[in-house]
Amino acid sequence: MAHDAVVAAPGSLQQVAGDFAADKQAFTVPWGKAMMWIFLLSDTFIFSCFLTSYMNVRISTLDAWPNPSQVFALHLFGHDIPLILIAIMTFVLITSSGTMALAVNYGYRRDKRKTMWLLIATAALGATFVSMQAFEWTKLIMEGVRPWGNPWGAPQFGSSFFMITGFHGCHVTAGVIYLLITAKRVASGFYDRKVCY
Repeated sequence: MAHDAVVAAPGSLQQVAGDFAADKQAFTVPWGKAMMWIFLLSDTFIFSCFLTSYMNVRISTLDAWPNPSQVFALHLFGHDIPLILIAIMTFVLITSSGTMALAVNYGYRRDKRKTMWLLIATAALGATFVSMQAFEWTKLIMEGVRPWGNPWGAPQFGSSFFMITGFHGCHVTAGVIYLLITAKRVASGFYDRKVCY
């Protein structure tokens, strides 16, 4: 029988090539979910590198590092309030995590309306965070902080600050755009037609 297929021996190169050609799935995880986890893992590595570099620069500099309570203080109601903007920004980010968790929960329940509005709320909180970050950058630039120096001490402070917060701002901005696209897709029924929530 010349037309019968040749069966490859177990463990042979032909069997491995046949497995790949058959498009077998090793895990029952949807492609989009796997890619999101890979993206989050790569993001974790990038931020870990930035923070490790920051730690190295801060430990190795010979000049005094600026006092965060002075650098990030806001003058409100006749007083300097240390770290108030950072506290508010942290609250906004944590709140956005909560609205995102609720959006995922309602997405699994197939409640399109609540999912869409929670995604929009999460995007609005992200945009609020980026706006506050732009205000913080403007304030520090007006006070003389530059990537190559600052009036309060170690010149590396400016480059570390702008690199880490700039990358984080780009990360949040991309997230806001992605959330708005996802909210539009939820509203249009895209995921219902795709049978993938």
